Amino acid sequence: MALLPHHFLHSPTTVHHHHPQSPSSHLNSHLIKNPSYPLSKPSFSTSSKHFYRPKTQSFAARCSSSSSSSPPPERPLANDLVELPLFPLPLVLFPGAVLPLQIFEFRYRILMHTLLQTDLRFGVVFSDGGSVADVGCVGEVVKHERLVDDRFFLICKGQERFRVSRVLRSKPYLVAEVSWLEDRPPPRPAEGDDLEALAAEVENYMRDVIRISNRLNGKPEKEGVMDLRRNLFPTPFSFFVGSTFEGAPREQQALLELEDTGNRLRRERDTLRNTLNYLTAASAVKDAFSPSNSS
Repeated sequence: MALLPHHFLHSPTTVHHHHPQSPSSHLNSHLIKNPSYPLSKPSFSTSSKHFYRPKTQSFAARCSSSSSSSPPPERPLANDLVELPLFPLPLVLFPGAVLPLQIFEFRYRILMHTLLQTDLRFGVVFSDGGSVADVGCVGEVVKHERLVDDRFFLICKGQERFRVSRVLRSKPYLVAEVSWLEDRPPPRPAEGDDLEALAAEVENYMRDVIRISNRLNGKPEKEGVMDLRRNLFPTPFSFFVGSTFEGAPREQQALLELEDTGNRLRRERDTLRNTLNYLTAASAVKDAFSPSNSS
């Protein structure tokens, strides 16, 4: 697929106002903003009876070495399942991405009251209005403001990915049993070098796409080389790239669900390459019909 020009350069401070949808069947399956890294391993504990708070090394540390093979942390529930409240939204949250939200629906105001008394984490799952994805990302409230009418303004940051095993209850809000989802380490150490080369290739395509997109939108070209990678290792960088495809949530959901960093980067490379071809052709057409060429 290719991302169209209107998918790029969306403001990262846009506040999303949503009435989340109820779950039914699971769902399978573009803008530049800057999520922040590193991030910490999610913990969730809205009740000592139901929710578990894992204490392990940070998510960024685990992502930083693609050949890491450390065992997953021990968890108290059978089959490594953890209870997590869910928030269905018509968008996809990635680890490290920043998400502004305004909460006004009554059941999710109840959820916010609970979270603000505990550890401020909940699960964000993509919903298109008729179905809900079974893979999502934990959102941690890093800043909040309670308004006079009991609405909430939140700034959330993506943490760990998870897969929904089963929905436990739906009232007053969704609660599900989930398992943590992590990328598989490459089978051979040499593939770590391949991931570095692949990430560099993806970064180059992103630079070209941003440059031509800015040109088409009449924005001045910045001097110097854009540092989009920011020293990120391949796995967190692949999440950053996926978070920039904001105008194509189904494609984002497919990227979020992948459990292989190489496959995610290759899919992103192909999307960016197709987008670059489209934008290059659009730029050539624009130049051909520009006033300077018609005189």
